[in-house]
Amino acid sequence: NPRSLKEGSKVIMLPWAEALVKTRQSKEDPEANCLPAGIPRGSPYPWRLVQTPTHYFLLFEGNIHSYRQIFMNAKHPADPDPTWFGHSVGHWEGNTLIVDTVGFNDKFWFDYVGHPHTEKLHTIERYTRTDEGHLAIEVTIDDPGAYTQPFTTVGRAQLMVNSELLEYICQENNQDLEKLDGPARGPGGQ
Repeated sequence: NPRSLKEGSKVIMLPWAEALVKTRQSKEDPEANCLPAGIPRGSPYPWRLVQTPTHYFLLFEGNIHSYRQIFMNAKHPADPDPTWFGHSVGHWEGNTLIVDTVGFNDKFWFDYVGHPHTEKLHTIERYTRTDEGHLAIEVTIDDPGAYTQPFTTVGRAQLMVNSELLEYICQENNQDLEKLDGPARGPGGQ
């Protein structure tokens, strides 16, 4: 589920956020420490969308084997408690599932580089089935506490027929953390 920046989008950080990214170390990455990845950080591990009449749930195989809930056709509370996955409400527009999320904590990183966010973060996700086996995912990120303007990431997911989510327990025997030394970097050393 790799994500990239949508063509025409620009990530322009506020000075404090830009300075913070330069100081972050790989071993400080919350995801490397078996904590939730947040939104919109993708994972190479499978996930499943479970639908009920009132809620949709995203079940994640990787990292901490967690879940995220989306309240369908609902409203956000006036002052949600900040959490790793925020408070999500969803609705359908044609064949696209729209998920609006607020109420994030400021603990997760957007990527391996260490792009931060604040509790002002607001995301809008768009999940569109492009054909029977593929899903296009677009996430607009708006955080005036850390960025000068909203930006959008894009990604894809492939349907895995007749598969199951496997057990994955990051917390047990986490031997890689001590090997992570140096500045936070993206894939390919970026």
